[in-house]
Amino acid sequence: MDKLIPFCINDLAKLTNHRSGEIKFGEKMITIEKGTDIKAFIKKCTAKYVLFGIPEDIGVRANFGRPGAASAWESTIKSIANIQHNKFCKGEDILILGQLDVSEEMKAVENLDFHITGDRKKLSDLVVAIDKEVAHIISFIVKAGKKPIIIGGGHNNSYGNIKGTALAKGKPINAVNFDAHSDFRILEGRHSGNGFSYAYDEGFLSKYFIFGLHENYTSKKVLSNIKKIQDRVRYNTYDEISIRNQKSFDKELTQALSFINNDFFGIEIDLDAIPNIASSAMTISGFSVEQVRQFVHYFGKSQNATYLHICEGAPDLCAEKDNNLIGKLIGYLVTDFIKANNPLEEKINYMDVKF
Repeated sequence: MDKLIPFCINDLAKLTNHRSGEIKFGEKMITIEKGTDIKAFIKKCTAKYVLFGIPEDIGVRANFGRPGAASAWESTIKSIANIQHNKFCKGEDILILGQLDVSEEMKAVENLDFHITGDRKKLSDLVVAIDKEVAHIISFIVKAGKKPIIIGGGHNNSYGNIKGTALAKGKPINAVNFDAHSDFRILEGRHSGNGFSYAYDEGFLSKYFIFGLHENYTSKKVLSNIKKIQDRVRYNTYDEISIRNQKSFDKELTQALSFINNDFFGIEIDLDAIPNIASSAMTISGFSVEQVRQFVHYFGKSQNATYLHICEGAPDLCAEKDNNLIGKLIGYLVTDFIKANNPLEEKINYMDVKF
């Protein structure tokens, strides 16, 4: 955990807007005091979910994308700190671990150009270095019996999430990915477009379902490769669900879950699948915010859901007046996952709720 920057109580206090008569997540979430043995604390902590940030966009740059995803963690933690603590979701269910220290790596890429062969190698090498750190941290969190919620950075971090979880479980895991792109591209050096193909090739990913591929942005080569291994990798497309109405969104949720729910799985959310959300590959056509929330809730209900990863959102690319909205969206997805995944949800009597 040498590359971890722990999140302390003072950090949280600065972000929480206190108001008389209200209790915010920032007043209840658990942090780690300075000087504490982090690993021992995580094991003993009562929180079930561990929030972890990766403020980088190196994998995005290596994949010809627009940088900006590094800013998602800061925006998200501000938003989550000010969510209301109530009967529906409680702040003490969350331990804020902190963020990966990628300051040196981010400085190293400032003037690199992926179009230049030498720079391309440097970018990929930096992604590999981040992969190792992410896998190490995720592996420890999962071994400790907790569920990681990973925020920020490019989709290259799917590899570290999958590898770390597989190492903790002692076997390959499955994954479901809400994404406009497969991120199952060729093994040409690490970047944000091949996290899943590398995890698959190296034996950490067993079954993989891509939910909502955009047909216009999926290559013939990728489709051909998936067809050869359709017993382990499957997909549906946004176009057949929402444009041609050939498939039902709800039924496709069921199909995807039945494919991956035979074992532990990770939930991957790429925000570039949602229209007008600032990201490295922003789209104007795609599933709605409500649908991605339903997706997280549906898969989060399974006790095989082992982690949640939300990536590619780029507040730095938003208009200044809107740069808080991505953090707010991620906050919704985080609490949707916790509400669905917590067995206590079933004990809530919704008839008692007063509006």
